[in-house]
Amino acid sequence: MLGPDQPVILHMLDIPPAAGALEGVRMELIDAAFPLLHGVVATTDPEVAFAGVDYAILVGGFPRKAGMERKDVMAKNVAIYKSQASALERLASKDVKVVVVANPANTNALILKENAPSIPAENITCMTRLDHNRALGQLSERSGVHISKIKNAIIWGNHSSTQYPDVNHATIDGKAARLVIGDDAYLDGEFVDVVQQRGAAIIKARSLSSALSAGSSACDHIRDWVLGTKAGEWVSMGVLSDGSYGAPEGIMFSFPCTCKDGKWEIVQGLTLDDRSKEKLKVTGDELVEEKALAMECLGESA
Repeated sequence: MLGPDQPVILHMLDIPPAAGALEGVRMELIDAAFPLLHGVVATTDPEVAFAGVDYAILVGGFPRKAGMERKDVMAKNVAIYKSQASALERLASKDVKVVVVANPANTNALILKENAPSIPAENITCMTRLDHNRALGQLSERSGVHISKIKNAIIWGNHSSTQYPDVNHATIDGKAARLVIGDDAYLDGEFVDVVQQRGAAIIKARSLSSALSAGSSACDHIRDWVLGTKAGEWVSMGVLSDGSYGAPEGIMFSFPCTCKDGKWEIVQGLTLDDRSKEKLKVTGDELVEEKALAMECLGESA
């Protein structure tokens, strides 16, 4: 995640009912004898978990269950991320870099930002890299070209079923993806649906949510953020919107980003057709609604 020679100390946090399983994971990490693993802290205490951390990958959240209203789910996540924000602000490195994975990822990251004012806003992100990688994977399978030769797909907006997987600027082995695939109906229809619904399809297939792919994508997100993206390439990251491409300001929105020296920057100057603009509006509107709901819950919990 941080390069081939960077030693790490892992801090792992879980809820008390999972303490036994957490200890099992700690034991396995020790048994694997990873040469770069220089320590493991396994705890159910946020005060211990967040102390001195330089990078935080937040995968804990409260999933929506049958019969639950959206506001009930949001209230649970507001409580979780308000608490974690407080611990990060007080205990973590002052330049801590955070990626929120747990859904609703964009709005959980926003809650974190609102409740950790001393952490630079640009240091708080949410993960849409899994969606980005899913898009690359679908293009690879459809074209028969290895994934290493597929570049610059974009995930716009929310890490939800309103996200917009955009191939209009993507390339396959140096050629425009639309020309290589040669099937606009697929790219504008089935491709978008598959990427948007991939998480649900995996849950249906294995009765569990994405694990390996999510973990790998979190590593990809941090690695490119810290070590930099390759020249001429961008990745998708959920970051605080500055209004680029007409996205609402003040929400966490997925954009194409390049990274250098530990900082991200939104790619500018890309052309959006009318269809793409409409897709961005739909996902942006959803995030504005989520923000309003989260702020209402935050007000009630104050």
